[in-house]
Amino acid sequence: MGQKTGVQPLLKHIRIDGIENGRRVDSRVLEERIQQAVADGYRFLEVHAFGQHGIGGRLWRAGDEHVLVQVYGPVGQRLGCMGFPNTTIEVMGPVSDDVGWLNAGAEIIVHGNAANGAGNAMAQGKIYIAGNIGARGMTMTKHNPRFDPPELWVLGSVGDYFAEFMAGGIAVICGYEAQNPDNVIGYRPCVGMVGGRIYFRGPHKGYSEPDVKLVPIGDEDWQWLEKNLRVFLEKIDRLELFPELSKREQWQLLVARSPMEKTTRKRRSMREFRVQVWNKELGPGGLVGDLIEFDTSPIPVITTGILRRYVPVWENRKYAPPCYDACPTGIPVHQRWQLIREGRIDEAVDLALTYTPFPAAVCGYLCPNLCMQACTRQSRGLPPVDVSLLGKASIKADVKDIPPVTGKKIAVVGGGPAGLSVAWQLRMKGHDVTVYDMKKELGGKITEVIPRNRIPDEVIRAELERARRVLPHVHLQQKLTRDDLERMRSDYDFIVIATGAQKPRILPVPGKERLIPALEFLRKSKVGEATVGKRVVIIGAGNVGCDAATEAHRLGAEEITLLDIQEPASFGKERREAEAVGAKFRWPVFTKAIREDGVELTTGEVIPADTVIVSIGDQPDLDFLPESVETERGFVKVNEFYQTSDPQIFAVGDVVRIGLITEAIGAGRVAAEAIDAISKGEDPVKARHRVKPALPVVDKHRVKVEYFEARRIPFGSVDECAQECASCGQCRDCGICITVCPQGAISRREKENGDFEMVVDEEKCIGCGFCAGACPCGVWNLVENEPYEVLASRK
Repeated sequence: MGQKTGVQPLLKHIRIDGIENGRRVDSRVLEERIQQAVADGYRFLEVHAFGQHGIGGRLWRAGDEHVLVQVYGPVGQRLGCMGFPNTTIEVMGPVSDDVGWLNAGAEIIVHGNAANGAGNAMAQGKIYIAGNIGARGMTMTKHNPRFDPPELWVLGSVGDYFAEFMAGGIAVICGYEAQNPDNVIGYRPCVGMVGGRIYFRGPHKGYSEPDVKLVPIGDEDWQWLEKNLRVFLEKIDRLELFPELSKREQWQLLVARSPMEKTTRKRRSMREFRVQVWNKELGPGGLVGDLIEFDTSPIPVITTGILRRYVPVWENRKYAPPCYDACPTGIPVHQRWQLIREGRIDEAVDLALTYTPFPAAVCGYLCPNLCMQACTRQSRGLPPVDVSLLGKASIKADVKDIPPVTGKKIAVVGGGPAGLSVAWQLRMKGHDVTVYDMKKELGGKITEVIPRNRIPDEVIRAELERARRVLPHVHLQQKLTRDDLERMRSDYDFIVIATGAQKPRILPVPGKERLIPALEFLRKSKVGEATVGKRVVIIGAGNVGCDAATEAHRLGAEEITLLDIQEPASFGKERREAEAVGAKFRWPVFTKAIREDGVELTTGEVIPADTVIVSIGDQPDLDFLPESVETERGFVKVNEFYQTSDPQIFAVGDVVRIGLITEAIGAGRVAAEAIDAISKGEDPVKARHRVKPALPVVDKHRVKVEYFEARRIPFGSVDECAQECASCGQCRDCGICITVCPQGAISRREKENGDFEMVVDEEKCIGCGFCAGACPCGVWNLVENEPYEVLASRK
């Protein structure tokens, strides 16, 4: 039956009897023997019970090793109480009350009926019942979103008061050979239920409608149910029932109502509460009223209005979300998720084009996702909202309107991420832009050196085609000289230098001529012209070096070593993919010479190598710049809005400072705003702040992710991501503050511009702070009541 498979002989086995010398062993003694057996290394326990309680619980001494407990004979109460995730308990018959009580992860299989309280207050684990259960099953369960929800599976039906005060988890009631065929979920189910879901099959006679509702079973829900139904039937040896029980049209689904749905009920007034509840229980004839002599009338000690010590303040949009603050491009990620929650996915996708011409390539594939690294959810042990899914969806982003030209002409020298970004922004502001690049195609490093395993070619082509539609004036294979730039000064109102960093740094060591610059290697690799031997050494273990490592592996290298003089600065996808192909990182090491047989270190060690690649950084080629443009340490010197010492010339990207693609795109936005402002006679310093308003970042401790169902598993769609975003610093209109306010002092008010605000009735508010304590967005704050302070100082 059940777990009786070929696995048991592989486990160290012991039999533990509940009857000894004709007498029943005490429950305490039997539990001690079970615990001792586990401590002694037994992992298959065969227990012959005689009504003992608490069998199989708390087997923590096994550590991470799995323990199988098979139970024969009559079983007492609380089987599997506080069961651990390493435990499987299989009962070869029925069980008594409270099976799986406070279960913390054990798998419990019962080949028979279960009495009252099955799964009571459990938080993890699974209980499989091959029959019916008694009253108050699945009551007061809970679900920590960091772990899988607890599950209760019942082949038959359940007793009365099922799922009372259920706060999480999943129950499945199959209704097969039910004890009450006319009502498989029992009398008064789901009273006080606030979380979780119940799948059931068969007729019912009602449920607590204020607490739960019937909803259609979606495709994802059905796939989960169908898959796990098979598992359940295998566990209880009834797999032959699968065809009969797997008919989708026979199943129904109950879910707990949200707090907002429950607020639609009429709120009981204080007078009604006093008459119907307070006086009924505490007054004469009440439960305790005849037993006490003191006055039980309510005492009005809670203050409102000007006398409150603290007052709640709705600080909507006062603080920046961490994701937005971390994004160098300035994309308001939280606003895009809000649009998706409102069903406006096309607007969410198109919004990205206001900030970058590469929403799919960068946000979906190439960016290290600084916004995700800053996501508030991570401080609560939850995965960040996956913005890469939204990035990849942005391949469909479409430019709606391109403004007519204003008459101002700007030349952009360089067609990489920085150059195309500034050109894109300027054209969207109505300026006439011409792009010059010395390569055969636009895109810079995105097109030339980033390996195909990082981003599909079709994504690059689609984004560049969109950019070409917006920027029709492009001159390729144009290597400009200083004289060319001088002539351009008279042809254009402004010039933007975005030529990147193309000159590799080479180590000044003997044999340096044998070194292959990383960017040159990546360019040749992408067009099929690169070769490597079996052993490759890469000097410089940054992200570019990691890209070179993955490409070397693709070309056949078997031993790849990355060297660095300090702890490598590589991170994110590039580092993970290099490690995945077996590349080894060594630091701190220093190169003495490049030999024919490998790299000689200053320690005298020689690391064998057929190919040696150097990736210690690159510098821009600035020979074409006019003398009016100052440089500093080999880079163009600029001010805060990327204007050079020549007021007519700006510079952005790696020609100014080596950085991320997103930083280059962000710099392009700043420069474009400044050029636009100067052309209109405005202050460019003020224009810079329009790119990314300087707001303080919201304190992560103000954001409460506990108040909506947070996911631990990877996200499957942008809709799931949108629902999980806490919208830090910006009200997501969830209504939780309205729901938790004990005085009903908070209300939502529409504004004339179509926006809304949350307002507080000072005559009802008691300053309790529940709104600030529950807000998932962190927009409520509890502050000192200034009028109260003024009043106190006058006394």
